[in-house]
Amino acid sequence: MKEVSNKPRFDRSIVEGPLRPAVWKIAWPTMLTNVIGGLQGMVDHALVGNLVGYKANAAIGVSWQIFIVVIVFISSLFTGMSVLVARFAGAGDEEKVNRTVYQAFLTAIFLALGVLAPIGYFVSPSLLNFVHAAPDVRAEALPFLRIMFVFSLGMMIFFMLSGALRSAGDARTPMILGITMTVLNLILNVLLIRGLGPVPAFGTMGAAMGTCIASGAVALYALVKLWSGAWVVSIPRGEPGQSFGQRFGPDWTIIKAIFRFGLPTGIQGIAMNIGGVFMLSFIGSLAQSAAAQAAFAVSYTELFSLVTWTSVGLMGAAAAVAGQNLGAGNPDRADAAVHVAARFGFAGAMFFGLLFLFFPRQLLAIFGMHEPAVVEIGVQLLRVLSLSGLFIAVALTYTGGLQGTGDTRSPLYISIISQIVVPLGTCFVIQQTSTLDPIDIWIAILAGHATRCLLSVVRFKQGRWRMIAVNIDSK
Repeated sequence: MKEVSNKPRFDRSIVEGPLRPAVWKIAWPTMLTNVIGGLQGMVDHALVGNLVGYKANAAIGVSWQIFIVVIVFISSLFTGMSVLVARFAGAGDEEKVNRTVYQAFLTAIFLALGVLAPIGYFVSPSLLNFVHAAPDVRAEALPFLRIMFVFSLGMMIFFMLSGALRSAGDARTPMILGITMTVLNLILNVLLIRGLGPVPAFGTMGAAMGTCIASGAVALYALVKLWSGAWVVSIPRGEPGQSFGQRFGPDWTIIKAIFRFGLPTGIQGIAMNIGGVFMLSFIGSLAQSAAAQAAFAVSYTELFSLVTWTSVGLMGAAAAVAGQNLGAGNPDRADAAVHVAARFGFAGAMFFGLLFLFFPRQLLAIFGMHEPAVVEIGVQLLRVLSLSGLFIAVALTYTGGLQGTGDTRSPLYISIISQIVVPLGTCFVIQQTSTLDPIDIWIAILAGHATRCLLSVVRFKQGRWRMIAVNIDSK
């Protein structure tokens, strides 16, 4: 006879006991995973910058900015899954957690293969033209971007499962998967970018190939573990007597709930990153467009990711802990958890900001940035970002608190104001009334981050998230 364990399926320390360790337990693995992932992107830039040239840096930077707009929209839909999983895990409802995760998995497959791959392949040239990528930059960027779009399934599954595990209270497993993917990606990129033995040098395209192969391999392994039931979340097997379709087909009630909470976050992701694409358009209009795009790619897309990816980790921790505690009927503890996460984020942003402020040239040199024009613009941007990081770190943790408790609409409106209206409006006015210089664009980015911080804190403190109900109907 099979022995039944009385041990709770979910980690109850998140909703009981000391709060600071509970937040840190979710935060540090996620932060470490994101930082290591960011370092992998830096290695890509360092490799192509030294082996191919700074135009390859610009190509990867432009491509990622475009790709992120689309991937963030689709992956942000899984915020709806995370809201449901956190609430149900906080309430100790294992059956609803697993049903939600499986329906999110089906959604990921459809979106990656049925939407992202075909549309992304054909619209890539138009997207590169839209951001005014220089012809030599566009030649490097097009194959990179198409590969990322067509073979995005592994990345989508990784994002989905990482969010599910984290929301259920297990942040270490996504960390192990993320580190494994990064190491594998690094090995493949060294091999494919520069070539070795019978393997030809693919250059910029090799960076995309390595990313897709690594994420696909890790996603396949994760699915095996998910099916085995070895993790805190698993694929439900259904009940005896049910047909295959009843066991493994789509549950439209859950999918609708995922989209209900996730769609505003997906649109928010577009609002945040569409601002970046338009910003690239402004950068492309500068007199030294290629140099400015290369500086932006390294300083903002890569180095600033040390701040943003760390803060995104804290955003995920704030969302998971706040959501679980709200599900467990502890709204005051959910409130306090977000404040704790914000303090962690501010301290981390201050550390990286000091590096940006005092060692900008040394940081740029790591990526083969030696052209005087590129270095001058990059140093200028990093010094602005040293202050901007403080605002975005705090803003992201409060965004996580809002999203994790089910208020996914407020961050959408805040992002439209702070990521589109403020920075792009500033650049447009300056461009129409005088000469737009790089420093004008950097200050506009700073103003947007400060606005987002202020609005996010104010909205969270209003406390309307306490009244949001989350549930799904049983089959």
